[in-house]
Amino acid sequence: MSELEKRLGYTFRDKSLLALALTHSSWSNERGLGHKGCNERLEFLGDSILGFVVAEALYNTYGEKPEGEMTRLRAELVCEASLAESAEPLGLGEQLKLSRGEAMGGGHQRPSMIADAFEAVLAAIYLDGGEAAAREFLGRTILPKIKMAVAAKHDYKTLLQEAVQRLGISAPTYRMTGESGPDHHKVFTAQVIYGGEVAGEGVGYSKKEAEQAAAQAAYGRFRGERA
Repeated sequence: MSELEKRLGYTFRDKSLLALALTHSSWSNERGLGHKGCNERLEFLGDSILGFVVAEALYNTYGEKPEGEMTRLRAELVCEASLAESAEPLGLGEQLKLSRGEAMGGGHQRPSMIADAFEAVLAAIYLDGGEAAAREFLGRTILPKIKMAVAAKHDYKTLLQEAVQRLGISAPTYRMTGESGPDHHKVFTAQVIYGGEVAGEGVGYSKKEAEQAAAQAAYGRFRGERA
């Protein structure tokens, strides 16, 4: 488990908790172990922890937003697709213990199972290391997505492209200029270029986020120059 723990950024004192978090009910039922031998109870706990921490982060960071908007953002962050995406660099899918039938049916790549495993692993970290450890794990995986979710309402790449094209300037282009950090927490740096020069730089936890940050910087500069 050491390689997985490295990707998780957490070392378990009780390794059995991590093993249980990665055990699907199909594997447990195949061996007559029942619900106590699978990750469903951990998933239940992890779901509650995830919802609370994300809601708290949204309230503290974007407390001025109405309740409905924060509810929408929370739902977007804790949905199956978001959790499966966050679990992908951790390699949880390939570590799942599945029945023979589920494994042959593509269970290791099934987003629903991977998302459930993410919640179960979160709960295992909480039980093993406490609230602080669980928060740190979410701080490396889910919470960085909050800014991305909010920024998604402001597509700065499109805003910048429309702004410069109104002046007859060719569409901006983007290039990645840097990449650092471990596989499970990489940071990317991007530049946006138009008019023959670098107009903005940005960083993010994905290439898309870095490009959006660069576009935001350039768009702010563009508007400032024409204010």
